This record gives sequence, C-alpha cells and structure tokens, in this order.
Amino acid sequence: MAASAAILAGLVLGKGLIRSVLREDVMKESVIYQEIVSTAEERGRDLGKREEGLSFVSRLLKHRFTELSPELQQQIENLSLQSLEELGEALLDVSSEADLAAWLQGHR
Repeated sequence: MAASAAILAGLVLGKGLIRSVLREDVMKESVIYQEIVSTAEERGRDLGKREEGLSFVSRLLKHRFTELSPELQQQIENLSLQSLEELGEALLDVSSEADLAAWLQGHR
C-alpha cells in the first residue's frame, strides 16, 4: 500500500517530501518497483550489447573501407542489435560501398 501511495504521490509531490514520509525499504518490496528496476536494468544491458555490436561492426567496416560516407555511417548507427549482428555476418560478402548500401536498403 505504501509503495502504491509513493508512486501516486510522485505525480504531484516532490521527491524529498515522499522520501521523508515513505521508507526506501518499503518501496523496494513493491512488485511494481521491482518491475521498474528490472526493466531499466534489462534496457541498460540491451543498450550495452547494441553499443558493443556497433563498435565491432564499425571496426570491421573501417578495416574494409577505411572511411564510409556520413550517410552510410548514419544508417549503420540506426540499426538494431539484431541488424548489427546480421551486418557483421554480411560483411564477409560485402566488397564495396555499393554492396553495403544495398544491404542497408534491404534492412531498414
């Protein structure tokens, strides 16, 4: 009940006032609080994996092409983790920027 009150109070009251009234240990017992924390941690892990994938693919592309056009670089930076992984495999067959552009066109 206290956790629910804290969530609702957060809509209209300041953080300091809520913390002075409701204890942190009570909040941590809340199923909703635990779900929020779990979801945030999962998103953080996914973002970290995506950043690692982007870094790896960027290094491979730099090795293959030295420098890419800003347009192609932007398209690559906007890829999902799954598409980055697929691009990593596709780079075995990509031999030109035109091939890369065609691959990216098919994976928007």
